[in-house]
Amino acid sequence: MSAFRTFADAVSGGAIPVIIALVALVGALRGVKVYEVFVEGAKEGFEVAVRIIPYLVAVLVAVGLVRSAGLLDLLSRALAPVLGAVGVPAETLPMMLVRPLSGSGADGVMVELMKAHGADSMAATTAAVMSGAADTTFYILAVYFGSVGIKRIRHGLWAGLIGDLAGLLTAAWFTKALLF
Repeated sequence: MSAFRTFADAVSGGAIPVIIALVALVGALRGVKVYEVFVEGAKEGFEVAVRIIPYLVAVLVAVGLVRSAGLLDLLSRALAPVLGAVGVPAETLPMMLVRPLSGSGADGVMVELMKAHGADSMAATTAAVMSGAADTTFYILAVYFGSVGIKRIRHGLWAGLIGDLAGLLTAAWFTKALLF
């Protein structure tokens, strides 16, 4: 196993530089002015970043308000019996509520669970699996829809939240079934 880990570390450490070099080489062979195209792309990326700053600020302020106002704890206590009945650990409720809002907020919740219950506990392990099973829907909507100027998100919010719920519930069930 040690040889495989060494090989995997070497491949993963060199994969990105090799891919970048291959893209640049193929572009140059096809007559593309690689440096100029790169600079133009970087310029466009900077312009997009400037356009999405207000949306990012709004999402971060909302997450901060929810956490500091104690709404997260209130919602957790209210939903604990319901999710406990369907096989989701009650301790992971804050993770389920924060994950669609903020990835870093969800990471903070996960670290708090690890400190409170231990890194190998069911709550902490479930939270770690949940982190990979759901996405930051509100962040995605703010950044991606905001970057291209979409004002009406139509069904994007509900589709994202339903996908998050499915991922979070599945993560809890699989963690319980496979690890505990």
